[in-house]
Amino acid sequence: MTSYSRQDVLRILQISSHQLLGWERAGLIPQQQIYSFQDLGQLRTLRTLREEDVSAASIRHSIVAMKAVAGMANPLLEACLVRTGTRLAFRHRGAMVDPIRRQLLFDFERVDRPDLMGRMDPSSAIFEPSPLRRPGAVSPRGVQDRFLAAVQAEEASEKERAIALYEEILELDPEFAAAYINLGTINFHLRQYDRAEELYRRATVADPGYVLAYFDLGNVLDELQRLDESIAAYRQAVALAPRYADAHYNLALAYERRGQRRQSLRHWQSYVKLDNRGPWADHARGQIRKLLSHEKLSIACRATSYIPPRKGIAALELV
Repeated sequence: MTSYSRQDVLRILQISSHQLLGWERAGLIPQQQIYSFQDLGQLRTLRTLREEDVSAASIRHSIVAMKAVAGMANPLLEACLVRTGTRLAFRHRGAMVDPIRRQLLFDFERVDRPDLMGRMDPSSAIFEPSPLRRPGAVSPRGVQDRFLAAVQAEEASEKERAIALYEEILELDPEFAAAYINLGTINFHLRQYDRAEELYRRATVADPGYVLAYFDLGNVLDELQRLDESIAAYRQAVALAPRYADAHYNLALAYERRGQRRQSLRHWQSYVKLDNRGPWADHARGQIRKLLSHEKLSIACRATSYIPPRKGIAALELV
């Protein structure tokens, strides 16, 4: 097997020793002196993501989540880490997985690029059993075909067909949390909020660790103006995935509506740390400035009623 020294790696990938050391310290790749060809592939992926301004913390969190979801020892080696918009996902044996949301994604790039299909494991011409469901649940291969067909129907705006497929999936496998979520979202957009809430809650029962179920449940409860329940759902999403930026954003909004400025400020700040670009980040920064300004005025107002002890006079008198 061909091996490469650290200097070889730095030369081949055109990275600095400081960059490599930083990735090792961040836990993205083990520290070592000799690298294999597979190690080079992992490092090339890391270099590309860092060039796209994906933070080391986001990469590490996605790797940890993928280990938990799919039981992989080394997701960078066993799957392909790719960027999908502002998020990270793993392409593995024909499926695109968002490990933080614990959700299967529709892989547009694979459909648009037939050359990717040729790289699939021949034994996995269809999706492998979903890693999104409770461990031990067994799903027929046909369920995965139906799930992909339902997603494709949604993308083609064939809502009735998508609904029928999702309902069929849930008859075959009542534990398929992703189907509850997608069907709930269709009902949400149709403004059938009670039905959407029912489906999201069933998703949390099917998979109590499914972050997106709690996030979407928070959204529908917010629409139903049940603010306390909405906050509880968002808080559960944040508890399961502390780096879930969208949950922090919605939680900040909910706390603002309830008049809890300090809690709102904390989650605005968390959102900006996780997603510091774009209109949503600009809005979050604006809210932070407003809240900090309000806090300063409040403190100044309270300070005017404080009378300091006169010089030479004890603040407390013992009797």
